[in-house]
Amino acid sequence: MDNNVFEQMAKSYDTEDRMELAQVIVKAVREELQNCKSKSLIDYGSGTGLISLELSDLVDSVLMVDSSKQMLEVAKAKISHKGITNSKVLYSDFTQETPELNADIVLMSLVLLHIPDTKKILQELFNILNIGGKLIIIDFDKNNKINHPKVHNGFSHEELKKRLSEAGFKSIEIKTFYQGNRIFMNQDASMFISSSIK
Repeated sequence: MDNNVFEQMAKSYDTEDRMELAQVIVKAVREELQNCKSKSLIDYGSGTGLISLELSDLVDSVLMVDSSKQMLEVAKAKISHKGITNSKVLYSDFTQETPELNADIVLMSLVLLHIPDTKKILQELFNILNIGGKLIIIDFDKNNKINHPKVHNGFSHEELKKRLSEAGFKSIEIKTFYQGNRIFMNQDASMFISSSIK
């Protein structure tokens, strides 16, 4: 999706609906982050930090990566406002170029659907992860009611499993955990959480 769309949305991005949905996602991800106190987390496509800033107490460090400077400005303001000491932001777009980074956990929440080449991004994220590291993806289940030139209409579990294992991931688990009204392009939709190990 064009970056400037997100640049324009940044200041007003944290709507009540988005914050509500973020809480649902945070709850699901928190379960995945038990015993991760010593681990580093990269939130790829972090936006304003609605998800990862709510998880910063569970990990050693959080790096929020986004290709929208405006979104990251909002996230930075939250970090200082909340006095969070273990979180930083990085302006980067891994679909263009991936910086030298590594992490124990990579989180990608409602981001994959905006990335045309899913195969390439999964490979990039695999490369960033430390051995034994975990990739957590939250996204929408396949939804044939949705048709948009720049957004995937969700993902089938089989299709995603195949992509993840092609990228080298093991122990891939995917489960649908939430069904909501009008949460995906104004359509009712369900979300899955996927967890895989490098």
